[in-house]
Amino acid sequence: MGSGLSREHSVKSAVKSSPRQRRPKGSLHSLMETDDEGEAGDEGCDCDCCREECDCVSEDGHMNTLQTDRQERKLRCLAVEAESKEALAPSVLAFDEIVAGPFAAYLKCSKVIGGDVAQHADMAQQGFKDQRHFLIVASRSKAPVEADLVKLLAPTSQAIQGIQSFREKNRTSPLFNHLSAISESIPALGWVTVAPAPGPYIKEMNDAGQFYTNRVLKDWKDKDKNHVDWVRAWIQVLTDLQAFVKQHHTTGLVWNAKGGDAVQNSSKTVPTSKASSGGPPPPPGPPPPPMPAGDLFAEESGAAGSGGDEQSRAQLFAALNKGEDVTKGLKKVTSDMQTHKNPSLRSGPAPFTKPNVAPKPIGSVAASSPAMQKAVERPPRKELEGKKWMIEYQKNQTGLVISETEMHQVVYIFKCEGSTIQVKGKVNSIVLDSCKKTSIVLDSVVSSVEFVNCQSVQMQVLTKVPTISIDKTDGCQIYLNQASLDVSIVSAKSSEMNVLVPKADGDYVEYPIPEQFKTTYNGKGLTTIISEIA
Repeated sequence: MGSGLSREHSVKSAVKSSPRQRRPKGSLHSLMETDDEGEAGDEGCDCDCCREECDCVSEDGHMNTLQTDRQERKLRCLAVEAESKEALAPSVLAFDEIVAGPFAAYLKCSKVIGGDVAQHADMAQQGFKDQRHFLIVASRSKAPVEADLVKLLAPTSQAIQGIQSFREKNRTSPLFNHLSAISESIPALGWVTVAPAPGPYIKEMNDAGQFYTNRVLKDWKDKDKNHVDWVRAWIQVLTDLQAFVKQHHTTGLVWNAKGGDAVQNSSKTVPTSKASSGGPPPPPGPPPPPMPAGDLFAEESGAAGSGGDEQSRAQLFAALNKGEDVTKGLKKVTSDMQTHKNPSLRSGPAPFTKPNVAPKPIGSVAASSPAMQKAVERPPRKELEGKKWMIEYQKNQTGLVISETEMHQVVYIFKCEGSTIQVKGKVNSIVLDSCKKTSIVLDSVVSSVEFVNCQSVQMQVLTKVPTISIDKTDGCQIYLNQASLDVSIVSAKSSEMNVLVPKADGDYVEYPIPEQFKTTYNGKGLTTIISEIA
């Protein structure tokens, strides 16, 4: 027995002391050798996780569990090393500059502020990591089919949804304006799904968060400079992101026509988050609608058993606010339901019980009224009535042209949506009333162009416009030409107004129209100046 042990020991010693044939460092062949390898770290990669010493082979000649685990680690390390050595596209490097610059400053300010803002910033950081991973895949892959694109965009979509959900769950936070500023503008990461011009979409998201960033500046300007720096850093992030998209992805996300399969490249690229099933980033669109009337937490409070009285009170006030419409939801009691006419009903249960449902908001009642339905169902219209061109109820019409015009005619555009109207020649005036996502391209007007009760509208003048009036409008982009730089712009009760002035190279410089003003009493009267945060 003793001689057998001595013989086995001498064999092992001879194997360990004998010279071994060296393999190319990092080769897959060297990673798979097990029988004649006694120590780790001599072959394969040089990372710390692969330098453990162990008995790689058991006495029966089979690999043990530790050896198998080490081989798997070596394979992963080789994949990371191969990716790091592969050159990144210029667009990815430009995105990295944003992350290392203004976004790093935003993270630093968030950590200083701490609390919910710091936690929110970590979620935003994950969203940017997911976008960087997606941009690397796009730079190395052909454009995938729709189903594969949904899978690739799932991590970014989940990051956006997580950021917005965090804000909704922390409405009582003292830093709620900070959370809202990020939540309203973080959908800018969805630019990868926008074509043909994703740059303006990022600008819209930046403007959507401006309402809350202005609140942060107002509340903290004289208290803590860190909050001011935080606002400036985040706005700079979105500004640089817009410039990045304009330079590298002008007409939409650029894929590599000579690249490989996107799904395979995504699995080869080191992921920054767990990818799971989910939808793509939210489709581009206008800012969220106004908050609904009533208690936002009535349902949750009732479910918890500690807010039933507040919920009932909120429902009562909502019903009282209907005015004369409060009785419209009641059902008429017919003769067969009346107990004094049907004695048999007196001994049984009540014949009718009103369902315990929350009353509809006033806006829902108005929207379901016959007058509103009739207005929605009206057919599109484009005709000349005397001296007035009537363009009404046009939806998603991008080729509307008014060519037979005269100087005394007026163009009236009413309740058009997603449409583009071109007015050729010279007319007296143009009015856009209650339009949404509508663009007007005009040659020349005698008096003015007016926007009333509109949302997300655009105007471009080709020859001359003397006056522009903006009233009760949210989102108005005005493109001027060289002959119209002396235009007079009058605005009231409006927001998100921008004037774009042409440069010599054909590009435009954007100037915002102030929305906020500061008024003081100087002893003789009131003095009004533009607010510093406007």
